[in-house]
Amino acid sequence: MCEAVALVRPRREPAALPADDQFDNSKEAVMAETWSGEFYCVKCKEKREAEGEVRVNDKGTRMAKAVCPVCGTNLNRILGKA
Repeated sequence: MCEAVALVRPRREPAALPADDQFDNSKEAVMAETWSGEFYCVKCKEKREAEGEVRVNDKGTRMAKAVCPVCGTNLNRILGKA
């Protein structure tokens, strides 16, 4: 006759968290690049002066993103490759 054998996994200890003094806090905060100029608002159908944050999309194109001061629509302006 065969006896059933129970397989038991050993318990793992939780990973120890590093102490606060082991974190690298030497990096300074990087400020976001801004761009100020004309954006075309699709809702107002006019060019508007605004200041926006510069972001890089998946293809590597730099784009300025802002909010229309008149109607509140999101504005985008393509600036070119990074």
